[in-house]
Amino acid sequence: MNSQITMTLAQQSAEIMYRDDACAKAMGMTIEHVSEGEAQLSMTVSSHMLNGHKTCHGGQLFSLADTAFAYACNSHGLAAVASSCSIDFIRPAFEGDKLTAIAHVKHQGKRTGFYEVEIINQQGKTLAWFYGRAHRLGHRLTGEA
Repeated sequence: MNSQITMTLAQQSAEIMYRDDACAKAMGMTIEHVSEGEAQLSMTVSSHMLNGHKTCHGGQLFSLADTAFAYACNSHGLAAVASSCSIDFIRPAFEGDKLTAIAHVKHQGKRTGFYEVEIINQQGKTLAWFYGRAHRLGHRLTGEA
């Protein structure tokens, strides 16, 4: 019996993407979970992520949600990119908050998929809802340019 743990296709896809994901790494994002059509990423709000109101800048929240969306829509091993997305901000995040973005597929066709991402804080309160449409490019995700 082989004692090695076999990675799922979703985990392999996430590993390929995260290897070169300079933005996610710079923002301190970590992959908490990934499976087919789903991804969960987290990050902690740091002082350089704050706006003039001393709350987390909406662009930082968008980046977290967009990154979880990217990992979810590429989790089948097929290269996919966003074709549209939007976000609704519900409540603010503050310095030191641990944020989690939970992405899951709502519909996946041959080329187009629709995804929903909820961002929550460490208390489980919803901070934002993100909606994205993904377009599959027609080739396998390889991590090569």
